[in-house]
Amino acid sequence: MEKNKTYSSAYNGDDSISLFLTFCIEQYAHLKGILGAKSMKILSDAGILEYLSKHYETLHTESIQWILNDIDKLVDSKVLVK
Repeated sequence: MEKNKTYSSAYNGDDSISLFLTFCIEQYAHLKGILGAKSMKILSDAGILEYLSKHYETLHTESIQWILNDIDKLVDSKVLVK
């Protein structure tokens, strides 16, 4: 249940944002060779899902490689801070 709660905190009711978040979670999981649930936890814990949702209008126009690079940098910076 907690997983749905963290995902929903980034979701604002727009289905296109929900699809975008799901796509990013799955693509990050594929990039890292991890399960989608672990990817979602990493992105949620680091505040990346909220970032992706907040900046959807700009980010969804970028290539997936650019988005994944951005996500990777953000995750790395959040991990180093903790």
